[in-house]
Amino acid sequence: MPTLPQEHPSERELHQQRQVAESFGTDAERYDRARPRYPDALVDRIVATSPGRDFLDVGCGTGIEARQFQAAGCTVLGVEPDARMADFARRSGIQVDVATFETWEPGGRTFDAVVSGQAWHWVDPVAGAAKAARVLRPGGSLTSFWHVYEPPAEVRDAFFAVYQRVVPDSPFKIQWNKQGMDEYRAMLTRAADGMHQAGGFGEPERWRFEWERSYTREEWLDLLPTTGGLTRLPADKLAEVLAAVGAAIDEIGGGFTMRFTTVAVTAARTGAS
Repeated sequence: MPTLPQEHPSERELHQQRQVAESFGTDAERYDRARPRYPDALVDRIVATSPGRDFLDVGCGTGIEARQFQAAGCTVLGVEPDARMADFARRSGIQVDVATFETWEPGGRTFDAVVSGQAWHWVDPVAGAAKAARVLRPGGSLTSFWHVYEPPAEVRDAFFAVYQRVVPDSPFKIQWNKQGMDEYRAMLTRAADGMHQAGGFGEPERWRFEWERSYTREEWLDLLPTTGGLTRLPADKLAEVLAAVGAAIDEIGGGFTMRFTTVAVTAARTGAS
């Protein structure tokens, strides 16, 4: 979800960001139910360019993308810092180690691909890329990817108006416009720069996949509380946000089509060992 940490946060903002990062497991069942899956074209391309089918999923959450890679014939190990999210992923058939990626110990295990969906912005880009290079087999790839949301203007504007009123001092930026795509380009650049600085990778590539999904009022209001800007809101403030957005959706017929762009940055590990 397009909930982005500040690029140069203060110490107070860093603390708030960490609290948000640790809040997604508050309702893991809703998170898994409501968050969008990834386009098949992305999954197929990562699998097709991998030298094998042993995958490591960094920040696997409830296992959304891990299950997609499993369905494509891969064996997947997740690394997830939130034990609540990890427990849900395990119940859905994913093996998970509970740790931040920077502190995770691979124990001699190696992989054909390291993937990260909606999570690499929580990982130090240089330390993360260095660890990925350490566990990847030659020719294996590191691929991080995110969804960029483009809702109708009526839904977007209603959300921004109520969110700014209810959470005027939020340290997070939620971008559902052209500026949002610029923010994601910056994230892709940050990830690519981390690969360059860590070494052990070829030149990163950027991929882009455009797709659409229809949402009913109920489906969209189910998703909103799983987003980083809303996971820690008091119940009364969350209800105010949902009521305003729900009213806007009612005015346009009770549902809408969301345009998505899923963006990715990927690079292959170089070297013979």
